[in-house]
Parts: sequence; C-alpha cells; structure tokens
Amino acid sequence: MSAAARARVAVLASGGGSNLGALLAFLAERGAGRAADVVLVAGDRAGAGAFERAATCRIATHHLADPADGAGMRAQFEAYGVDLVVLAGYLKHVPDAVTRAYAGRMLNVHPSLLPAFGGPGMYGARVHRAVLAAGACVSGATVHFVDDAYDRGPIAAQWPVPVRANDTPESLAARVLRVEHLLLPRAVEAVAAGRVRVGADGRVHSPYEPADVPFTLPPSATDDDVASALDAALRA
Repeated sequence: MSAAARARVAVLASGGGSNLGALLAFLAERGAGRAADVVLVAGDRAGAGAFERAATCRIATHHLADPADGAGMRAQFEAYGVDLVVLAGYLKHVPDAVTRAYAGRMLNVHPSLLPAFGGPGMYGARVHRAVLAAGACVSGATVHFVDDAYDRGPIAAQWPVPVRANDTPESLAARVLRVEHLLLPRAVEAVAAGRVRVGADGRVHSPYEPADVPFTLPPSATDDDVASALDAALRA
C-alpha cells in the first residue's frame, strides 16, 4: 500500500501514551505495507508523555487547551487530513460535533469487556477495582467505535483476560494493558484497511468472529501467542 493510500490517523491521549507507543511500533513493523500512518497526536495535558513519544517519532502534536471546543478539535483534524481518530487513554468526552463528523472513523480502547464496567467515570484503576469488587472471573480489553456516549459504540474487537484469585487492581491492570497493546494496533490496522467497518445498519461488519478466537489460550501463552491469535481473528 502506498503512503498516499494509507489512512491518516490522529491519536488523542491524556497520559503517558503506552498505547500510542504500541501502535507506532506495530505500524513501523508493518513497514511499507501498513494501512495507516499516525500524523497527529493531540491531548488535554501539555506535558503528557504521549507528546514526548510523538516528538521522538517526529509526529506533530497539539495541546487541546479547551477539550470541549469541538470546532477547534475538528479544525485540527481537518488541517492534517485525518481519516481516522484513535482514543488511546484519552479521558475527556469528545464533543458531539466531532463524534458525528467521524462516525465510524473513531476508535477507543477500554480496559474491560464492554458493555460491562464502562460508562462515565469508568477508567483506569476504577475499572479494575470494580471488576474485582464484583467478583468477576474474567475481564479484558475492548476496542469500539465512538459515538456520543461513553463506552457505548459498536464493538470492533475484544479479548479476555482471566481474573485470578489473588489479583489486585494493579496486577489485573498490568495484564489487561498487555492485551490492549496487542489488540488496539491490530484493530486500528483492520479499520484503516477496511476489513472492519460500521455499516449503514449501525452494526460492525468484520471478519472477527469471537467463536473463532482461542479464548482458552493457556496461562503460559506468550505475547506472540496472543498476537498470532488476534491476527488470525482479524485476518491481519
């Protein structure tokens, strides 16, 4: 795929940008055949680590002084010719004017198996504490299309993470984050390539079939094992 044909991606982030780093590494490994390029990193915190990661890779950055300014955010995206927006640890509500303009072209990663443990205020350690308090035996990561409500849009892909008897919010968070780093880049690539999309019926059209995914990978499974299973599920 030529550079001209690749989707131009903007990433919104509020923190250190580990998911951004995973996405950039994945796209770099894909080389010239990748379906997307990250052209802009924007966020509400000027000193966020995500901006440092972007600068290291010579990617343009933009501080959102007023995250509620939908017109300003959209103008930035349009200035960089953005085709696809990715929320990677972005904690602010995206203005409705932006979610409408990028309907079917905006993705978010969430640290649970939505629709469980999602919604306003459910992010980071709050999610993992809620999972443990509920006595859930499984958690995971979800990549979904963004609409005007927190964590409600159509689901693009999910991957489970078992909850262990001795888990703390921190230990569970670490295992879920490992899966986020594998799932998000592959989902972005699949959407950018057109393999996963939201149809006119509002439903996700995708080769991803949960029944095909080997959810029963053993505890000893390596990152490569999980990545291979995800590649197969998303027909990467």
